[in-house]
Amino acid sequence: MIRTRFTEMFGVQHPIAQGGMQWVGTAELVSAVANAGALGFMTALTQPTPEALSKEIQRCRDMTDKPFGVNLTILPSITPPPYAEYRQAIIESGIKIVETAGYKPQEHVDEFKKHGVKVIHKCTAVRHALSAERMGVDAISIDGFECAGHPGEDDIPGLILIPAAADKVKIPMLASGGFGDGRGLVAALALGAEGINMGTRFCATQEAPIHDGIKQAIVANDERATELLFRSYRNTARVAKNKIAMEAVSIEREGKPFEAIAHLVKGVRGREGLQNGDPEHGIWTAGMIQGLIHDVPTVKQLVDRLVAEAEKIIDDRLKSMIA
Repeated sequence: MIRTRFTEMFGVQHPIAQGGMQWVGTAELVSAVANAGALGFMTALTQPTPEALSKEIQRCRDMTDKPFGVNLTILPSITPPPYAEYRQAIIESGIKIVETAGYKPQEHVDEFKKHGVKVIHKCTAVRHALSAERMGVDAISIDGFECAGHPGEDDIPGLILIPAAADKVKIPMLASGGFGDGRGLVAALALGAEGINMGTRFCATQEAPIHDGIKQAIVANDERATELLFRSYRNTARVAKNKIAMEAVSIEREGKPFEAIAHLVKGVRGREGLQNGDPEHGIWTAGMIQGLIHDVPTVKQLVDRLVAEAEKIIDDRLKSMIA
């Protein structure tokens, strides 16, 4: 068993987290992650209303008695969702672990802390990690450039970003972006992290609530099979490489405004693809870790295998190298 400050602080068996993922972080996946001894996060904004979130939290509790959390991502918007109401639903449901991400979460961090909720903040730069630490969060999830979703605008890969953050951040830190096997866990620990946060790898599990056609596309893809959207809009997103993504990138590179690609990248279209299994239907997020994903196991099989691989590397390979 691998024990770290992360496992001790959050009461889980393994130093592995499943971060919040839009349309994917539902009770089926989160409860399976919790039952496997890792820390799963339900995605609050996947639920259409705060009331629906409360029901989903209860549904997850009916499926596990282990710790799990909820992700609340704050994004700047002309018509933002009722974040305060989602936050209140999380608190009133008795959730004690929250993953925050996005834009200026101070108000939410303060309110969560007031109610005894531990907060992990996901960020993509050392300066953001230090800012979150000053806000009073309990832990950091630092996202390298390899990650799915939004890697920030600095383009710093994990091999540099993780130890750079570890040199300065005093609270426990998870390494995120490009992790999917035991080798990655050992590397993250060596670089100064207390565990890993996986997204794309958990999408390719039997319990993930997406169509098997998408899971098989992840298995078939290699590490080159992603595109970077929205670079010129300073809101970079790493997504799976398909015809829609390539068309959107081509239009964007012509210098056209976001409105010119909005019909291609809208969330509803992406969600339809996750449900109907057509990897070419819309935009869907995936990381470069696709190149290291070769099967679709159960969550328990994945977590058990990953930890066993890591322990074997530490016990056999690394120790044997010391003269």
